Amino acid sequence: MTAATHSPLFPRESEGGQIVAPPRDADAVLDGLDPEQREVATALHGPVCVLAGAGTGKTRAITHRIAYGVRAGILQPASVLAVTFTNRAAGEMRGRLRQLGAGGVQARTFHSAALRQLQFFWPKAVGGDLPRLLDRKVQLVAESAARCRIRLDRNELRDVTGEIEWAKVTQTVPADYPAVVAKSVREAPRDPAEIGQIYGTYEQLKRERSVIDFEDVLLLTVGILQDRHDIADQIRRQYQHFVVDEYQDVSPLQQRLLDLWLGDRESLCVVGDASQTIYSFTGATPDHLLNFRTRHPGATVVKLVRDYRSTPQVVHLANGLLNQARGRAAEHRLELVSQRDPGPEPVCTEYADEPTEAEGTARRIRDLIAAGVPAGEIAVLYRINAQSEVYEQALADAGVPYQLRGAERFFERQEVREAGAALRGAARFGGNDSLLDDVVELPAQVRAVLSTKGWTTEPPAGSGAVRDRWESLAALVRLAEDFVRARPGATLADLVAELDERAAAQHAPTVQGVTLASLHAAKGLEWDAVFLVGLAEGMMPITYAKTDEQIEEERRLLYVGVTRARLHLCLSWALSRSPGGRASRRPTRFLNGLRPGSTAPGARSAGAVPGGAPEHGGAVGRRKRRGPVLCRVCGKTLTDAGEMKLMRCEDCPSDMDEALYERLRDWRADQAQRLGQPAYCVFTDKTLMAIAETVPGGDRELAAIAGVGARKLDRFGADVLAICAGEERAGDARDD
Repeated sequence: MTAATHSPLFPRESEGGQIVAPPRDADAVLDGLDPEQREVATALHGPVCVLAGAGTGKTRAITHRIAYGVRAGILQPASVLAVTFTNRAAGEMRGRLRQLGAGGVQARTFHSAALRQLQFFWPKAVGGDLPRLLDRKVQLVAESAARCRIRLDRNELRDVTGEIEWAKVTQTVPADYPAVVAKSVREAPRDPAEIGQIYGTYEQLKRERSVIDFEDVLLLTVGILQDRHDIADQIRRQYQHFVVDEYQDVSPLQQRLLDLWLGDRESLCVVGDASQTIYSFTGATPDHLLNFRTRHPGATVVKLVRDYRSTPQVVHLANGLLNQARGRAAEHRLELVSQRDPGPEPVCTEYADEPTEAEGTARRIRDLIAAGVPAGEIAVLYRINAQSEVYEQALADAGVPYQLRGAERFFERQEVREAGAALRGAARFGGNDSLLDDVVELPAQVRAVLSTKGWTTEPPAGSGAVRDRWESLAALVRLAEDFVRARPGATLADLVAELDERAAAQHAPTVQGVTLASLHAAKGLEWDAVFLVGLAEGMMPITYAKTDEQIEEERRLLYVGVTRARLHLCLSWALSRSPGGRASRRPTRFLNGLRPGSTAPGARSAGAVPGGAPEHGGAVGRRKRRGPVLCRVCGKTLTDAGEMKLMRCEDCPSDMDEALYERLRDWRADQAQRLGQPAYCVFTDKTLMAIAETVPGGDRELAAIAGVGARKLDRFGADVLAICAGEERAGDARDD
């Protein structure tokens, strides 16, 4: 498991444990960079936006950019501030800069940089010592809820704490919280009025006790820089050049702080990929990245699309996922081009049930290890942490070491330990427990006991800690159902003994093992072999993803999972939950057209895109590769999806018929209202622009425009061609 792109084209920063000497001069810093990375490294003036796809070496590009500027004498090390989102990423950036001879550059997280400034300027701006920083806000949130006479269990407490954090990074004050939630697509874990009340009391308690939280570090720094122009000027004299990594994850509060650091200057370089926006629930938004050229009209924009991480087969599947995406982020997707030698096709496997899926995955992993793939270079990625238990068990049974990332082992989770204690007590003293009166069957006994710990027949709405707890308890209920199916007549005591055995078997310490992680926890990492499991509807996309925006974020999450793989990629799903169950599940819609035997959305005939060698060895259809798309104005190769739709660079002059474009927009608005869908589901802005520029005269010309597939041609073609011909609309679009 590594965090840095791993390729012969990216030589290691140290060889054989020896530190490699820094480049001899500025020009040597540029050695080994590809043309686009070199363009990034030498673009040292004015605003710069780097759109960097997965595996394209973005960290390499921006660290070499900083180092080149420093070594060439254009940038002073102490005047550069590079900010990112995790301490690990900041540490990696500092290490690379030192090895490139630019060790004096500050590389920090937003919070770390703001805290240093706050500690230094607080005595001057406010007086006295900076209030104490809360290590954990949960306890104070619990006290606030109690003061409001609102009872929260431990998981509700975590969810409400998360809501307060979201409110603060989106700059929502307590009084406005209920209204803001009502206007958004956000699903609050409790009554928004109650959360707003708890939030207000929490802020009051902090003031009374002179403490601040993690989000206050940014808020207070923003407040000081807004109110004290002398302090803002001092910081701007110190830091004159800014680099922001993972810019698609910037929150409104972080963007406000960045604006204050910059002032009226434009010495800024941002790096990001809208297709990897998967943290909107924390307040992250790709809007700042997508609007960068609007805010900075003279910006240099460089696209990194050469993928050094993954094989052409993996990259083709990743591109196929995004080709079906909708929405604004999808219009700016990057078409990756693999720079690696060909490898094995991704394997799509359908299993009868979840335990069989886990066992099959464990067997494949064991075979890979036997073939020489290190266990530490293999990962099993799933949508939610509660899915880990069956894979922990399957790997333990197969004798394969593993390690969990971003979550406790299943049997070490608090709710699982509490449930185990309750089941153990019921097994010993169940005869005296009225809860188990008239309950004979083992699964029913387990459900009765776990109902006292938060299990219900229906899952709670939304995501968060309450949902996570329910999923863990539901996994125990399913385990009991499977156990009694395998051992008819088993008692509650037998089940408790089984749980104890499983827990003991999985407590063995592991040093080098297969990584088990959620898709969110896998962001920024990569492995030689990746197993994406549980890819069935209801889990991918997750069942509580309801809106178009939420569905598209789920698609991006799967894209992130696919692009973690360098060489081997296996995708799997189960038709039923347990052995013998009804095979009612369907594989995720995101793989339609990408797995064997499936049809792409809107396609007239079946045929899979590469990226799906079936388990049973059937052939996989291959979509015909098109040549490069060239700008019809300047002839440059196009890689941006929106530009490819227009068939020209966005900066090249347009010959669009503005009046026709407006008529098409009016028609689209009517259609969207009639169909009850967002306007972009009819045609995106870029597609309408391409139509208005091309002015097609028939079906063939209209179908040649990217974004007009067979389904939309059939549904909307007559109307569009009539509008282009200056006629009245041909009539309402035909329904499916």
